[in-house]
Amino acid sequence: MALVVWFTMGIALWHFTVFLPDRFWQGIVGAFLGSVIGAMVFGAIVELITDKGLGNTDLVTALTAIPGVAIGLGIVYALGVREESRTA
Repeated sequence: MALVVWFTMGIALWHFTVFLPDRFWQGIVGAFLGSVIGAMVFGAIVELITDKGLGNTDLVTALTAIPGVAIGLGIVYALGVREESRTA
């Protein structure tokens, strides 16, 4: 169930990328993949460290996805800016 929570939080926060300049690697699809993968990887790491089960969800489970989304979007954005500067 935690996987669904992280995936949903990644999608929810991905919607706010419309307010950012479109410099993501592979555009809005890259931003989507970065946010979802970041949320799920970071959430899984936190769950493994805290030794909670994937079936036990609470508000903290949803909140652990937020830093992962930011990290994932940051990586995809940095890749996009680097690619843009290389081709220009």
